Amino acid sequence: MADRSEKMKARLPRGLVDRNAEDIRAVEKMMATIRSVYELYGFEPVDQPLIEYTDALGKFLPDQDRPNEGVFSFQDDDEQWLSLRYDLTAPMARFVAEHYDRLPKPYRSYRSGWVFRNEKPGPGRFRQFMQFDADTVGTPGVAADTEMAMMMADVMEALGIARGDYVIRVNNRKVLDGVLEAIGLGGDDNAGRRLTVLRAIDKLDKVGADGVRALLGKGRLDESGDFTKGAGLGEEQIAKIGRFIDFAKGHEFTSDSSGRSHQSTLNDSGHDWTDDESSPRDLFAALDASFGESQTASSGIAELKEIQTLVRVAGYGPDRIKIDPSIVRGLEYYTGPVYEAELLAEIPNEDGKIVRFGSVGGGGRYDGLVSRFRGEAVPATGFSIGVSRLMTALKNLGKLDTSDVIAPVVVLVMDKDIESLGRYQKMVSDLRKAGIRAEMYLGGAGMKAQLKYADRRGSPVAVIQGGDERARGEVQLKDLIEGARLSAEIADNAEWRAARPAQVTVAEADLVAEVRKILDAQAQERAEAAKR
Repeated sequence: MADRSEKMKARLPRGLVDRNAEDIRAVEKMMATIRSVYELYGFEPVDQPLIEYTDALGKFLPDQDRPNEGVFSFQDDDEQWLSLRYDLTAPMARFVAEHYDRLPKPYRSYRSGWVFRNEKPGPGRFRQFMQFDADTVGTPGVAADTEMAMMMADVMEALGIARGDYVIRVNNRKVLDGVLEAIGLGGDDNAGRRLTVLRAIDKLDKVGADGVRALLGKGRLDESGDFTKGAGLGEEQIAKIGRFIDFAKGHEFTSDSSGRSHQSTLNDSGHDWTDDESSPRDLFAALDASFGESQTASSGIAELKEIQTLVRVAGYGPDRIKIDPSIVRGLEYYTGPVYEAELLAEIPNEDGKIVRFGSVGGGGRYDGLVSRFRGEAVPATGFSIGVSRLMTALKNLGKLDTSDVIAPVVVLVMDKDIESLGRYQKMVSDLRKAGIRAEMYLGGAGMKAQLKYADRRGSPVAVIQGGDERARGEVQLKDLIEGARLSAEIADNAEWRAARPAQVTVAEADLVAEVRKILDAQAQERAEAAKR
């Protein structure tokens, strides 16, 4: 016998979660709905492995000192660096490049699966999570980007999210790229610094203007004492980026003499570009006036105008799809239109606290990913849904009802001789053939413990047959749902024993029909309760 002092401690690694049956079923139900919309738009399923060559993911090859920066990596026996995928887009780009000649162009595909981030875990921030992506490769115009935005709006409504409770926000990365070029951050040599800038801007709502300024400069020390290295920009560069943030986010980014940042609305009229499109010309005119001197930014503004025209003609109003200059997206590979799906409804979390879930998915155009492998321009655009986050929001909204999943009927084992076990197994088999979930109790406990097991499983019915019932060709059926309700209502045990309304004795030949009758009655009660 092993020494108890040497037993291994059961513990879950940081940033990871276990999933129960309810969550798994909820995800499957949600993903089936999303899949149906993707299929309706003509997208086809495809899948790539969890592991890719590290350089194929767009990361710098890890060195000996930090082999796992950002991704979980290891060396193969041929000394090649391999990594767990950090998203589904980079592996898709590799797949398209590898099979380019045999794929139809444009290539429309969707995929789902786990991704992994070797980053500091925190509340709501996990190292393993599921994404559900759709991508179009081979279409250079904004029609493909427009379709992505429309499809995401349709997904939200297919999931039961009402109009007014969500919005698809659309921007164009070229506007910000023009700003970054103007401050000397263009070109491949500055890819790392641009990514740091993008991530800093994307964190404005979390860390505030002072936090973003620190991340744009030398770096930021957070509440836990961890230091995040910044982009190393100068004050003039930070000020120019602040001008973009001021416009897009509606915050005053500059500091007063005390060093405190203002958080006031910029426009004297109180106009908030992100919340009102009653006068879109004013928005585009303001974008042109502020950033149109850059050819890159001007091109991005023109594309936004096209997208707005297309979505409005297709019948998608600003309550569904909205042009919003504040959308940045924190990944370097976006090259054009970017979009986010945001939940606007106030939703109770697991603790009952009312929260705004915010973004549940995002994406954009990434014309450079496939071209890394082919050496020629290959346009592409796509959208990624954060499955776990969206599932949690839908559950809390009551939009993912899994009550239609019924626990199995449990056949109790009263006698353990081979003949009796064979009869119990036949009962289970007959129930399964009729499409009824069923299991034979496989433990070694007595009747009381078996019934407790069935209750804990949430079983609707227990089937009981001892020697006396077998001799008469009968079985006892115990309606565990009705029994639990009645036991709560009848305090007197003698009254309970006399009534026994939730237990019936039927002919063994009628087992399936009588179990079905009980299940149908329970289903009707659930339906009536749902109406109340």
